[in-house]
Amino acid sequence: MNLIIRKMTLEDLEAVVAIDQVSFSLPWPARSFQFEVMDNEASRCWVVEADGRVIAMLVGWLIVDELHVATFATHPDFRGQGIGKKLLLHALRIAQEEGVVKSFLEVRAGNQVAQKMYREFGYVEDGIRKEYYKDNAEDAILMSLNDLSRLPGG
Repeated sequence: MNLIIRKMTLEDLEAVVAIDQVSFSLPWPARSFQFEVMDNEASRCWVVEADGRVIAMLVGWLIVDELHVATFATHPDFRGQGIGKKLLLHALRIAQEEGVVKSFLEVRAGNQVAQKMYREFGYVEDGIRKEYYKDNAEDAILMSLNDLSRLPGG
C-alpha cells in the first residue's frame, strides 16, 4: 500500500467527515473541518491517502510553541497497521520545524489503544478533565509531550 501524507484540502472533507463519524461518538460537523482548512491560521490539517482514498486524518492547532492535537483518527479498516503513528510523527516533525517544542491532547479515559500509542511517542498523563465527553460523561485524560527532540525514529 502506497501511503501519501499531505495537507488536508476541501476535496477531502467528505472522506474526513466519514472517518470522524465512524471513529467518534461526538464527531465534528463538516463545517468545523471546513473552518480548520480554510479559515483557522493556527490549524495544521493532515490526511493520509492510500491508492487515492483518504484513510486517516489529523487536525492540530499551533499555539505559540505547542501543538494541540485536536482530532486524529484512522479509518477502522486500516487500524493496527501503523498508519496513525506515521501521521502523528509527520505532524509532530512538521510542527517542530515551525518552532513547536511540545504537544498536548485529550483522550478518552477508556481509549487504552490510543493512550498506549501516545505513550510510545513520549506523551505522559498530566491530569484529568472530569466528565469531559458529553455523550457519556467519560473523563478525558490530558497528555503532553514535553520534548519533541526525542520523537521515535530519531
